[in-house]
Amino acid sequence: MSRFLPGRASGGGAAQVRAAESVPVAERLRVTQYLRVAAIGLLLLCAALAPEALSPGRRQAVLTTVGYAAIVLCGEGLSRILRERVVVLFSALLIIDGLWLAWASYVTGSLSSPVRYLVLLHLGAVALLASYRTGLKLALWHSLLLLAAYNGQQQPGGWLTPTEPEELDNLLGGDQTRLAVFVVVLWLVAVSTSALSAVNERELRRRRHDLEALTDLAESLERTADSASVARTLLDSVVDTFGFPRGVVLAGPEGQLPLLASYGLEEETARRPGRPAGSAVIMQAHETHATVLVSGLDDDADPWLARLLPNARNLVVVPLQAEGRPLGAMVLEQAANEGGRIQRRVVSGLERSASYAALALRNAWLLEQVQRLAATDGLTKIANRRTFESTLEREVARATRSAEHLSLVMIDIDHFKRLNDEHGHQAGDEVLRNVAAALSCECRDFDTAARYGGEEFAVVLPGCGPDEARLIAERLRHAVAAAPSTVPITASAGVATYPAHAGDADTLVRAADDALYESKRAGRDRTTVSAGVPPEAQVDALLRRAVTQRLGRHRPENDAMEAPSAPAPRAGAS
Repeated sequence: MSRFLPGRASGGGAAQVRAAESVPVAERLRVTQYLRVAAIGLLLLCAALAPEALSPGRRQAVLTTVGYAAIVLCGEGLSRILRERVVVLFSALLIIDGLWLAWASYVTGSLSSPVRYLVLLHLGAVALLASYRTGLKLALWHSLLLLAAYNGQQQPGGWLTPTEPEELDNLLGGDQTRLAVFVVVLWLVAVSTSALSAVNERELRRRRHDLEALTDLAESLERTADSASVARTLLDSVVDTFGFPRGVVLAGPEGQLPLLASYGLEEETARRPGRPAGSAVIMQAHETHATVLVSGLDDDADPWLARLLPNARNLVVVPLQAEGRPLGAMVLEQAANEGGRIQRRVVSGLERSASYAALALRNAWLLEQVQRLAATDGLTKIANRRTFESTLEREVARATRSAEHLSLVMIDIDHFKRLNDEHGHQAGDEVLRNVAAALSCECRDFDTAARYGGEEFAVVLPGCGPDEARLIAERLRHAVAAAPSTVPITASAGVATYPAHAGDADTLVRAADDALYESKRAGRDRTTVSAGVPPEAQVDALLRRAVTQRLGRHRPENDAMEAPSAPAPRAGAS
C-alpha cells in the first residue's frame, strides 16, 4: 500500500486556538462568582424575611456569610492579579465554598437546615460549569464535610453541639437515615450532572479538534500553488482528522476527473490510474450539490472509480464545487467498524474542507493558466521569446555544471514576407501555426521549441554536439517544408553549440543567428553550422553579463519585483 501525501503542518491559527483554551477557565470562575453572590444574597434575604427558618444559629450564619463574602471579594481581586494561577484559585474557592455551606448548614439546624439545598445547587452548577471530574471530587468533599459534622455532633462529648431540634429528629426517622438519604441524593445529582458535563466536554473537544484541523487546512492551502499539492493537502487533512482507510481526489478544469491525490491505494494503481472516465455517483453529488453516501460501486456505472477502489464499501462522495461550478469530488471509504453509519459532524467537516479546497483548486488552475499564457506565444502556442531566453540560460548553466554540449538551432521561413503580401496575413498566420506544430512534433521531450520573433523559430537541444545538432536541424527543416501551407515553403537554419562556438547564452544566440544569415546569403533552404563568434565579441558579452548582474543586485526593491520586459521581436530576413 502507498501513501502519496505530505505530513499535515500545524499553523499559527491552530496554535492560537489551543492558546485560547485557558480563556474558558477564567470565564467559568466569573460565572461561579456570580453564583456565589446569588447564594450569599439568598441566605441573607432568608435571614431577614424568614428568621425562624434559620434558627437556632441565624446570627452565626449571617456572620459566617459576611466573612465568606469578604473571601469571595478577595478572590475576585486575586483573579485579576494572578491570571496564570486562575486554576489554583478556582479550586481553592471551591474548597472554601464547601466549608461555608457545611458550617452554615450546621449552625442552622444541620440536616433539617434549608441551606442543604444550596449544597445540591452548588454541586450541580460546578459539575456543569467545570468538568465531570471536578463535580465528582466536589461531591466527595461535601460528603466528607457532612460526615464530619454528623460525627462531631453524635459522638459523646463531641467537638460540635447538636443544633437540630429533637422533635424533628424523632419525626423524620433518625439522623442516620436522613444523612444516608441526603448523601444518596447528593451523589445522584453529582453523577447525573457529571455525566452530562462529560458528554458536553467530549463534544466540545471534538469540535475544537475539527476546528483546529480546518484552520490548519486553510493555512496549508494558502501555501500551495499547484492543483496537485492542493489535492494532497486536502486528502491528508481529512484522513488525519477522521481516519478514513482509503480515499481519492478526482478533479480537473476541463470537466474530466483525473486522479490528483490518493491514499491507501495499491501502489501500481496509484502510479498508473489509467484514463479518467465519468462517474454516476460523482454526477449525482454534483446535481444535488450535497454529499452522497453509497454502500458500494456499480462496475457498469463507475468502471474507473471501481478500479481505483476495488471492493469498496460505505463510500462518502463529497463534491468539489466553486461558485456553483463542479470541479470534481473527494471519494472516501469508511472504516469497516463503522458499519455504514457516519456522524453528521464528520459530513459537515468534510464539506467545509472540500469547499476550502475547491476555491484553492480554482485559484491554482487560474494561476497555472496565467503562467502558461505568459510562457507561450499567443499565435503558435509554443514557447515565447521570454521563455526561450530563460530556458537557454538555465540549460547553459546546467551544461556548464555537467560539462555537456548544448546546441541551438535558429530556423527562418524563406520568403515569408512575399507569402504575406501575395496570400494575406491570415494565410501567413496559418503557416506559422503549422510550422510550430511540426517543430513540436519533431522535438524530443526535453527539447524546447520557441518562436523567436516574426517568422523565426529557435530550438534548444540539450546534450547535442555540432554533428548531431546539424542532423536534427536538417530534420527540422524538412518537417517545416512538409508542413501544410497555401504554397510550398522552405526554411533556412543555423546551428551553434556551447561551448564549441560560444561561451554563454548571449554569444550562443549570436553564433546561431550568424549561421542562419550565412544560410540566407548562400541561397536559403539549407543548414549552416557556426564557425564561432570572434573572441572580442565573447569578451564583450561576458562584460555585459557582469554589469547586468551587478545592476540587478543594486536595483531598488520595487524594480526587482517587476519582470524584465522581453526585447522586441526581430523579423528574420526574407
